[in-house]
Amino acid sequence: MSRKQVILIALLIMILASLALLPVVIKKDSTINLSILILLFITLASSWNILGGYTGQVNLGHAAFFGLGTLATRLLWMSGRPLFPSLLAGGGAAVAFALLIGIPAFKLRGAYFAIGTLALGQILNVTVGNALPVISALPAQYLATYQLVPRYYLFLALALLTTGTAYVLVNSRLGLGMMAVREEEEAAESLGISALQHKLLALCVSAFFAGLAGGAFAYYHVSYYYQLPFGPLWTFDSMMMAYIGGTGTIIGPIIGAVFFVIVKEYLSLKLVEAHLIVFGVLFILVVLFLPGGFVEVWEKIQERMAKSTGRLTS
Repeated sequence: MSRKQVILIALLIMILASLALLPVVIKKDSTINLSILILLFITLASSWNILGGYTGQVNLGHAAFFGLGTLATRLLWMSGRPLFPSLLAGGGAAVAFALLIGIPAFKLRGAYFAIGTLALGQILNVTVGNALPVISALPAQYLATYQLVPRYYLFLALALLTTGTAYVLVNSRLGLGMMAVREEEEAAESLGISALQHKLLALCVSAFFAGLAGGAFAYYHVSYYYQLPFGPLWTFDSMMMAYIGGTGTIIGPIIGAVFFVIVKEYLSLKLVEAHLIVFGVLFILVVLFLPGGFVEVWEKIQERMAKSTGRLTS
């Protein structure tokens, strides 16, 4: 393990340890709700990054997996099933849909794949909106025992699990194969790496964690329209966080989620609807001038500091 990896892991442990103690130190519901939102998007951005960042497949239908996880978990849990089997069922539903659409979707490449996944996500969005045009609200017996802190720790566990799985995956042979597919699919195929298998694996892992995040969302929210989690905003926000932090990195989606949620919440209070324009411009600037996100900025600063130190010592 390199020194850089050790520092990264130590930093992540410190951050997560402080997050674990947050409900004990700060007991304000508003702060815990904000932290839950950050952890939710860390999970979503990290899960999107597994397919979009490491395999190079820009998925614009990530909200479909999130929504399916929400729908399956909510229906099972509210029908009396235990929470954790319901969460796993939500993740399983997302994986089943990923396998269903994976092979035909991966016949498309580049922008066509992105547009195809967006269309599939929108089909689910419209279908669920027409089939279930009602609000899902927790019954009185659920509201009587509702507590915010257990839900916070559920989101924290999911963020840990998603980030840890991404780290293990990309440092394995499978992860190397995924990144080879990202760099040059034809060259990877010539070396005996099955591009389709690696892309399907990345899609299923990405969908599973998005489905789990959807299940946690269903457990957390008191009431919402069934159609809400299928909205494209969940995809675009997650993708934007990954790009702002740095795609193809472990810490990038974490940085992007923390920055995005805090700044967006602040700007939404100050600028109301205009904050969407600010974030649209920010995303365009990042893609054009900083394709590696904040991680790339930090690496360039380190390089310049190392060069300056080398000149001084010489």
